[in-house]
Amino acid sequence: MAYLLLFLSAFGAATLLPLQSEAVLLGLLAQAQYLTYLLILVATIGNVLGSCVNWYLGLKIEQYKHKKWFPISKKSMLKAEKIYQKYGFWSLLFSWTPVIGDPITLVAGLMRENFWRFLLIVTFAKGGRYLFVYWIYLGIF
Repeated sequence: MAYLLLFLSAFGAATLLPLQSEAVLLGLLAQAQYLTYLLILVATIGNVLGSCVNWYLGLKIEQYKHKKWFPISKKSMLKAEKIYQKYGFWSLLFSWTPVIGDPITLVAGLMRENFWRFLLIVTFAKGGRYLFVYWIYLGIF
């Protein structure tokens, strides 16, 4: 059940929901009754899958951009596209960061980023973040 909770919090945290999967991970690490590598793996998989949802939404969202109810202004869309065009797929290395990470994964879909490259870079970035959280827990950093 703990692994499921971690998966769901990591998945939700990768979307635009205000969840903190790192806190859940730290809480489970502190209990010392779960396999560390499995906790990091589950958190990474959940967070990456949530980012894949963002990528897919970005891929499909453009067809609605001319609708009155569309939540993103044309100006904001153009700005996001310019940033992604400037830094390209390397901006996905910042997909782990709070506030800007989730929109970057959405823009990647909007910009038709290759899914397999997206998956590789986002997995590296998000997995690295959870490893870093674990190292902080151990007192390495």
